[in-house]
Amino acid sequence: MKTNALRAAGLAAALAACNLLSACAPLIVGGAVLGGTLMATDRRTSGAQVEDQAIELKSMNRIRDALGDRGHVSTTSYNRVVLVTGEVSNEADKAAAEQAVQRVENVKSTVNELEIMGPSSLTSRSNDAILSSKVKATFVDAKDVFANAFKVVTERGTVYLMGRVTDREANRATELARSVSGVQKVVRLFEIITEQELADLAPKK
Repeated sequence: MKTNALRAAGLAAALAACNLLSACAPLIVGGAVLGGTLMATDRRTSGAQVEDQAIELKSMNRIRDALGDRGHVSTTSYNRVVLVTGEVSNEADKAAAEQAVQRVENVKSTVNELEIMGPSSLTSRSNDAILSSKVKATFVDAKDVFANAFKVVTERGTVYLMGRVTDREANRATELARSVSGVQKVVRLFEIITEQELADLAPKK
């Protein structure tokens, strides 16, 4: 147990550092992610993964054009569903940010979780990055969920879970995320698949 705890803590620290340093972002060359172990085990197609990265980049550019430096907004795309998080000063800016994302090519739907309040502090954002890392490390350490099937986003202590998962996996991941100290709330934004669909995704032998 002690070894598992140390391993999880070490992974959490590494993931936190990666979240805070843009150098850890995957490198895209010719439409493929280099060192593509994560891409190979992701339940989205490789095309969807590249498309999601493009959607995130385009969304942030559109939001920047619409809002300038007003507020703090982040976008996360999973299978063309875009989660919009952060803080803006009024309802008009909240609506403008969502509309900017909706105009991006290939976006299927948006989930607008922006709050009307002042921008979060750097300390708060660092704490959120650490929480995301702890949740991911908990998934890895649990061994009864496939950690790479989940995308974890944290904003002001609220953890958003995305991914293509079964009901069984969704419930277990939610339980694990809620067990992490510091997590205030867990919001599920899953694309639910059947156990048969999951079996079909397994590599053919």
